[in-house]
Amino acid sequence: MVPQTYRAAILGLGFIGAADQVSGDLLGQQVVNLDGTHLQSYVGNPRVELIAGSSRDEGRRERFAARTGARVYADWRELLQGEKPEIVSVASYAPAHADMTIEAARAGARVVWCEKPIATRLGDADRMVEACRETGTLLVVNHNRRFHPQFRALQRVIADGRLGLLRGGSLAWPTGRLGNVGTHFFNALLMLADRPAEAVSASLDLAGRPDCRGTDFRDPGGWGSIRLREGVTITFEAPDYSRAPPRLSLHGDLGRVTVEGSEATVDLWGQSPQRVPPAQTNESSMDRALSEIIGWLDGNRSFVESPESSRQTLEIIVACHLSHDRQGAWVQLPLAAEELQREIKTG
Repeated sequence: MVPQTYRAAILGLGFIGAADQVSGDLLGQQVVNLDGTHLQSYVGNPRVELIAGSSRDEGRRERFAARTGARVYADWRELLQGEKPEIVSVASYAPAHADMTIEAARAGARVVWCEKPIATRLGDADRMVEACRETGTLLVVNHNRRFHPQFRALQRVIADGRLGLLRGGSLAWPTGRLGNVGTHFFNALLMLADRPAEAVSASLDLAGRPDCRGTDFRDPGGWGSIRLREGVTITFEAPDYSRAPPRLSLHGDLGRVTVEGSEATVDLWGQSPQRVPPAQTNESSMDRALSEIIGWLDGNRSFVESPESSRQTLEIIVACHLSHDRQGAWVQLPLAAEELQREIKTG
């Protein structure tokens, strides 16, 4: 039997959506440095037919059509109604994620593969999760460390109890931007620690670093602490301007795990540190995510990642802003109803 092919479309034909280097140049970033893009994952998977894409930008539409031969739309709603794709990538700016996700689910998409952060307001994230629950749509948020082989190996180490009881840890990255960059670190923390956050204390960096997505966005870095269930406290350091390498570390009674750059290690007390090698494959984390999405569509596997983890990741970021407003006071989670509409100005 010939395996079924699934029809996919991309809403947002920029850097991460369409591997568009012209868009990357405006951000000061290179496509080759990404751990995959939606376009590359689709065209590299024989189980997917990339049928269409949408963008308000004519140049992006023209470049996407020339590279893929797919149909293009200026209006993403017209794409959803005209094409009825089974997989929809939501790769536009974060403020558009909620409307695009909800409309895609209601238009019949079986999977919505949404860029991070899940949304800019917790209320919008809740609407997304509920709409996909009502339609039976799988909502996948592209926190790609959840599909990275090194992070999954470390997840097994901790889940198997090899570190003993978790006691604490730390996060650090050099580029600030809690909403756009910190979302990856906070989500990876929730993945590895496998317990929810209960409180946040933070101060934002007011250096005023310009946002690469334009003056409509203001996404500062900062410093703070996250208290997880069972009293595990994690510190984070993410100033707007730094040259320190990115780092994540968790420690327990019996040892620690550390990721610094592309190096991951397991260091059990009294033993030599063990390096966790990178995967010996050209597959990106996004390629792996797509393979698991297809397995879910085929009905032969469950999908282990939940949008609720991305929702709580956003809650941590919102709580950082609220704590800063309160001179670093601890903010208890879950947030109160009136705080669900606090907007984070991230792109």
